[in-house]
Amino acid sequence: MKSDILLTSNGFFTDEIKECFMKVIAHKQDTATVIITTASKEKEQNKYARKAESDLLEMGVSVVDFLDVEHDAPSFIQNYSIIYINGGNPYKLLYHLKESGADKDLFDFAAQKEGVIVGVSAGAMVLGPHINLVNVFTPFMNEVGLRNFSGLYLHDDIIFPHYDREDLFQSDQTIEERLREFESSYDCNVIRMKDRDFLLKQHYIKK
Repeated sequence: MKSDILLTSNGFFTDEIKECFMKVIAHKQDTATVIITTASKEKEQNKYARKAESDLLEMGVSVVDFLDVEHDAPSFIQNYSIIYINGGNPYKLLYHLKESGADKDLFDFAAQKEGVIVGVSAGAMVLGPHINLVNVFTPFMNEVGLRNFSGLYLHDDIIFPHYDREDLFQSDQTIEERLREFESSYDCNVIRMKDRDFLLKQHYIKK
């Protein structure tokens, strides 16, 4: 079995992204969905989490619940067929996914269920091999003192969300200049993802 992994920069930002998601879930009998809110200070009251809830219900999923792995049992993940990982602070998200054991639950979900995982912004990044890119662009966000930047490795891409938002990453250099330096230093390729972009992965990566 395998889960589909939909990576987005800004959630269900366009009709094209919504159409892609609806095609993925079209033949699924169970569409119960949980939104993981851990990356945001506002948790389930975060406006993007609430918009995601509204979008998901409009697209026909049967139920939408919220889960914060910082405080809630991550094993609840297994009760759902669709997992939506909301954006926010990637350090905080990765720390609590690992600390709670939710990383293992997500890996088991991807390996054993024909479900769907939607990763948004920080949620897309932590599902990849590492978040070293975050530590280059926004090290000041590391309020949890995270030292191990290895990701969950459910996909093998290094994602940079909000590529078209220079206002979010102000520096003497452009985003592109900094990304090229990163790629040279780490000998890798970064997927530049604008707010309207998305990527559907139809497999998971074994550790």
